[in-house]
Order: sequence, then structure tokens, then C-alpha cells
Amino acid sequence: MAKQQSTPASDPIVETAAQTAERLARGVTEAKGRPTPSRAEREAQNKRPLVPSDRKEAGKAAKAQQAEARRRAQAGMAAGDDKYLPARERGPQKKFVRDYVDARFNIGEFMIPVMFLVIILTFMPVPEIQVYGMLTLWVFFIIAIADCVFLGFRVRKALRVKFGQDERGVRWYAAMRALQLRPLRLPKPQVKRGQFPNK
Repeated sequence: MAKQQSTPASDPIVETAAQTAERLARGVTEAKGRPTPSRAEREAQNKRPLVPSDRKEAGKAAKAQQAEARRRAQAGMAAGDDKYLPARERGPQKKFVRDYVDARFNIGEFMIPVMFLVIILTFMPVPEIQVYGMLTLWVFFIIAIADCVFLGFRVRKALRVKFGQDERGVRWYAAMRALQLRPLRLPKPQVKRGQFPNK
């Protein structure tokens, strides 16, 4: 009787499809013929880092991208680009209002300097100066409000001539811009004084 040839221990045992299905049905995950990983090998696999080794570099790159996006947004808003403006600032009518306000001399834009001056005067020990300072502030405030009302009518009329109708809230929008100092306005003024938009 011929002696049966033994399979070397080093040769892998090929698993058939039926054997694989049977093994999975029994809940065995390791394939037959493969050595069971040692404890040291399993611990080495579990010690893989949870985050990439270049975490600092990735963080720096993300911060740089965010800073660049903020810079583009600020530059776009300052330039009056509709893509970077909030909804209340968008549209051709709002741009027309901004140009109209920036082209005229607005009394209200000096409100903050006058208020600052009056605050300084209130610290003076002379009561007459304090009283005159407060009266000056109230008179200036009334004149500035009257100028804003006049501006609202002019802007509304100009919008109706150019666009056929005016959007809601344009008068308030014009007044709020007219009360701001010219260098502090956003979007930044795109026209010089006296350079009114075409009607």
C-alpha cells in the first residue's frame, strides 16, 4: 500500500468556497490554515495613532485657508461685491443708494465727533459751558435728522426715476449710512463727493 504523502506544515491550506461559508456560519473569522496572530502582534495593531502624524501641519493649513477666505470676504464686502454682502446690502437699488449718499455732504456723518466734543465739555467746571454744549448737541441732532428726512425723499424720487419703483426700506437704509462717518462705512464708498450716480 502506497504511503500517503503528507502536506508540509509551511504550505498554506487553500480554503474552498463551501468551507468559507461553513466557517462564517459557525462564527469563525480566521481562515483555516492561517496562524493565529500572537498577542504582541494584536497589541501592535491596536497601537496605531487615532490621528495622522501631521496633525499640526493639517491644522495650520486649515487655519490658513480660513484666514484667506475671511480676507477675501472682507475685501469683497469693502468693494461692494454682492457675493459677499448680506441680503440687506444687495441689489442695484442698494448700490444706487450707497453711491448717492456717499456723493453728497451729509450733516449726520459728523454726529459722533460732535457728541464726543459735547462729552468733553460736560467735564468742564463751568455750568454755562455744559448747558451750551447740550443745547448745541440737541440742535445738531435735530438738523441731522431733518437732513436725513430730506435725503430719504431725494433718494426715493431718484430710485423711482431710474428703476420705476423703490424697494421697501431704502429711506431708512440711506439715513443709517448718512449718519456714519465716511471712512467707517461698509461697503467702502466707491464714488467721490459730488459724483452722483446717473439717474
